[in-house]
Amino acid sequence: MQATDQIILETQRLVLRKLTLNDTAFILELLNSEGWIRFIGDRNVKNEEQAKYYLENGPLKSYREHDFGLWKVDLKENGIPIGMCGLLQRPNLSEPDIGFALLPSYTGKGYAFECAAAVLELAFQSFHLEKLSAIVVPHNTASISLLEKLGFVFIKQFSFPNEQELLCLYHWHRK
Repeated sequence: MQATDQIILETQRLVLRKLTLNDTAFILELLNSEGWIRFIGDRNVKNEEQAKYYLENGPLKSYREHDFGLWKVDLKENGIPIGMCGLLQRPNLSEPDIGFALLPSYTGKGYAFECAAAVLELAFQSFHLEKLSAIVVPHNTASISLLEKLGFVFIKQFSFPNEQELLCLYHWHRK
């Protein structure tokens, strides 16, 4: 585990912390996992140099510009990295959206719900966000179920400008 100043939040079983350039091997594994490729898309991150570029121009840039981003999810008991979860500010969406992805061997164990629910609370408590979005491909039924369990409501299907992929847009409002 990294220094405690990098920890964003802790849950019963998980620690979310800022990603660093030391996480290139983990990023390579996660971004090339079957679930990531199928549901998020191939980001063409095939070596450590490309993983470093992804980190520098994705999560690390987001931390600098927005004070939030995608955070690494570690198991609390042993520090094993199992995924990412956090907030993204996309230029095409009016409010930040939540994102999450786990390595295949850690899905179906409640970890995604645990970290996503904690990120929602953090979004409200620390970033004072009353509304969030989520985007998901229509065939990702597990993520859709998770979003609905978290209180997200389906708004519409859409595609980003100059993209052909059909996505589902969900919104969450603080109650």
